[in-house]
Amino acid sequence: MKINSVDLKISAVRRSQYPTDNKPEFLLVGRSNVGKSSFINTLINRKNYARTSASPGKTQTINFYLVNDSFYLVDAPGYGYANLSKEKRKKFGLMMEDYLISRDNLKQVFMLIDFRHKPSEDDIMMYNFLKYYKLPVTIVATKSDKVGITKHQMQRNIILTDLELGVGDDFVVFSNVTKAGKSEIHEKIERII
Repeated sequence: MKINSVDLKISAVRRSQYPTDNKPEFLLVGRSNVGKSSFINTLINRKNYARTSASPGKTQTINFYLVNDSFYLVDAPGYGYANLSKEKRKKFGLMMEDYLISRDNLKQVFMLIDFRHKPSEDDIMMYNFLKYYKLPVTIVATKSDKVGITKHQMQRNIILTDLELGVGDDFVVFSNVTKAGKSEIHEKIERII
């Protein structure tokens, strides 16, 4: 996939602010600090387009990145960040639920999980939440360059077992350093659009 243009079109907190042009949307979810901004930057071949932050929990809006004027990468606020107040976490939960139930053009969810660790309770809860809404999910195991190649199969098995991956969902090992998994994600988006 050749990336010709990227534009952060909208940062939304409610349904009335979502794009109305009916283009396919690919939602990115994951814990704070899992590498969503790096994932976006790698996919769109830009260094610092989606800003990475030293302090997790910075993204507090749903950000719609229009790619090649043909589809959106939709970056959701990270979940599981302890320093957010209960009120803010509840607000994010409602904002996400509203997006998930109202978007007919949501085609695929890329759920990012840190490949170095077992899925957290929040990861398992998010996956079950997505499955409750019958959404197609690709698990993207980020930071794979930080795991020795001999441990890849073991880590993969741990994640797949803990999440109990549903039929039709898939798993991609990803690294923004080595670019592992990038072409698989591009191909998946191309097939869907």
